[in-house]
Order: sequence, then C-alpha cells, then structure tokens
Amino acid sequence: MNKVLEDRIVELLSAEVSVKNRIEIEAQYPNRKLDTGAEVTRFCPSPTGFVHIGGIFTAMICQYVARQSGGVYILRIEDTDKKREVEGAKELIVQQLEKFDLSPNEGLQLDGSEAGDYGPYLQSERREIYLAYAIDLLRKGRAYPCFATPEELQNAVKDQQSKKMRPGYYGQWALWRDRSDDDIKSALDAGKPFVLRFRSEGDHEKRLSIDDVLKGHLELPENDLDVPLIKSDEWRLPTYHLAHVVDDYLMKATIIMRGEEWLPSTPLHFELADALNIPRHRYAHTPVISIIDKSGGGKRKLSKRKDPEADVAYWLKAAYPLKAVK
Repeated sequence: MNKVLEDRIVELLSAEVSVKNRIEIEAQYPNRKLDTGAEVTRFCPSPTGFVHIGGIFTAMICQYVARQSGGVYILRIEDTDKKREVEGAKELIVQQLEKFDLSPNEGLQLDGSEAGDYGPYLQSERREIYLAYAIDLLRKGRAYPCFATPEELQNAVKDQQSKKMRPGYYGQWALWRDRSDDDIKSALDAGKPFVLRFRSEGDHEKRLSIDDVLKGHLELPENDLDVPLIKSDEWRLPTYHLAHVVDDYLMKATIIMRGEEWLPSTPLHFELADALNIPRHRYAHTPVISIIDKSGGGKRKLSKRKDPEADVAYWLKAAYPLKAVK
C-alpha cells in the first residue's frame, strides 16, 4: 500500500485523538522495581453482565501468585465492547471482588478511583495507545484495511462450511488482504467503513512450541488468521487480541492467567508480539469450572445461560460463607 493511502487510513483511525508514537508511550511505562521472582498478575473482566464465579476463581489465583511472590495484582477492565457493556457492571466487579477479599493492588478501586502508576486501567481510556501500535503495524505492512460487509463475511463462512474447511479469515477467504491500492482508494472515497486487520505470516500446517505454566509443553498450529485489530464502529477501539498484547507489555505483567478457552489464540498472540517486536508473554491457562449436568449429560462447563450458580450473586444471595466458596 502506498504512503498516501496509509496516511489517509491513519487520519481516519486517529480522528479526534492525539496519537503519540511508541517511544513516547513506552517511556511512561518503565520497568517495575520488584525483587527477583516477583510476579505481576492481572485479572481482566469485561463489564458485559454479571460477575461469573469463574472470574472469582481467576482473580483468586492472580492475587495468590502475586502475594506469595511479593509482586503486584492488577485489575484491568476490558471495556472495549461498548455495544455489550452493561451500565453499573464495572462497579459491580469491584464490589464483588471486595466481598471476596480480592481487591487489587492496582486498578479500579471501590471509591471509583484508580491505584497504580501503569494506567489507565480502563481499556476504553487507552484508545490512543492502541492506535499507536496498530498504526505501527500498518506502517510495517503487518496490517491493512478490510471493507468486507457482514454479508460478504457470512457468505465466506458458508463457503468454508460447504467445503468442510475450518472457519476464519485466511487464504482465499481473506477478502481484502491482497486488494490493489485502487480498490482501497475507491472504498475510502466512497466512505465505506473498515476494520484494520492483522496481516498474518503464519502457516496453519506448521507447529508452534508453547510452554504453558500450568499445562506444560504444547505444540499448536501456527496462526494464519488475519484478525481484526481496530473495530469499525464510532469508538475505534481495539479487539481483545491487540489490547491484551499491548497492555500486558506496557503494564509489565509477568504471567498471564486466563481461562483455557483462550489457549487456541496463543499462537496469534505470539505472532502479534513478534510483529510488534516485543517479548512474548508467559501464559498460564486455567481450567474452566465444570458441573455434572442435571439432565444426565455428564460433566460440562458451567454455563452463564443455563446455570444460576455461574453468577456470583447466587452465592451471596444464598448466604454461602465466602471463605468456603473460595
């Protein structure tokens, strides 16, 4: 893509925002002065509904590991999905963490303030930071605009299903990956909305070695998906993939505790870190909370939709001793 088009895309992405360069941003996040072996952990819920009991599980592990090692336990609110955000959910997260004696060392506090020098701890307040890293990828040729409509993306998935191919934005179904400058210019001139996508260089047929803190040595397929980095809506906020990699780099997290449903995304997050020329994160993928299905279906994941026990409020209302729940 020529520089004129890059500049137009940058201007559209950064409208009404003063975007700094990476050097300026990283100077604001120095290395932490902690003893050797101290772990910096983070719990990162989304304010999209009730607090899941699995979140308490993850927060508990994060607090314990940080406390036992003389480190820092961070609460970061991942509120980039504005369409699904529920009013009052951020405050509810902080309140229920406090009830379980899981208040963080850094991040949003009970009185609405923020503690710590590595914020803001609300992702929606870090837009200019994410844009700086997204623009860096664009300038390096590792990101590009995608103007595909929802209908076109749905048709691509249907085509993959009919051919019994795995779903995703890759290969011949990466509709805007190799489009010409003329096509991009025409789309921009027409005012079409776009997402900024990552340009993967991975090969799904190759394997990537991963040493998970909890699961040990694993071999997973390389990432080859061109995932969205910056959304097309009016907020121009990032997806989880970019936001997590950037935030945990800047906040100096030493171990990423998250549910094992995110394990398949680890090759993508490694590739993003490599493309940004930052260290790969150290992951610990925790097991999900499971129950025995009352209908005789055997063991299954605790469901937000089916199981009232998934909501932390269930345990509070039923007056279970919180120490016993932990």
